Amino acid sequence: MTDIPAHPTDPFDAEAINATEGLDPVDPAYAQVLRIATALNLIPLAIGASVFDALLIRHIGGPYGLITAAAWVIAAIVIVSFPSRRVSRWGYKIGEGQLRVARGWLFRTDTIVPFVRVQHIDVGQGPIERWFGLSHLIVHTSGTHNSTVTLPGLHADLAAAMRETIRRHIQTDFA
Repeated sequence: MTDIPAHPTDPFDAEAINATEGLDPVDPAYAQVLRIATALNLIPLAIGASVFDALLIRHIGGPYGLITAAAWVIAAIVIVSFPSRRVSRWGYKIGEGQLRVARGWLFRTDTIVPFVRVQHIDVGQGPIERWFGLSHLIVHTSGTHNSTVTLPGLHADLAAAMRETIRRHIQTDFA
């Protein structure tokens, strides 16, 4: 009887996953991009909770601030902790004839895009990404299901170089 070896890493340890799978991490500055984007989404919600708290307390005559404090504390925790955890869960590897993108923690997605299936490639950059010198690579493939693969958090020069590498493979495959 042969023993099946246990998985050598903790399935929730992003560093171990990237190390054992040989994936390159996205740029750490991407955590700041996510932090700012998260703040831009959560701060209006926290302000709305504060207004709701003020209006609700007037009607029930209770102590003001409980909902407000909870909303701002939750927003602060999410803004500080979640982006860095999310960045640590992204990995990629551009290899011979394919791009591999892995992401996720609880629901892990590992996508391999063969260059022969690539239709076109975009390098995008939002205003926050531009501020940090980052870009995202968008690979459009043939097919309908998962026909777009996005790899965020790349330094702008690296994203352009990856686009050119994939473009060269597309040209040589059809020439």
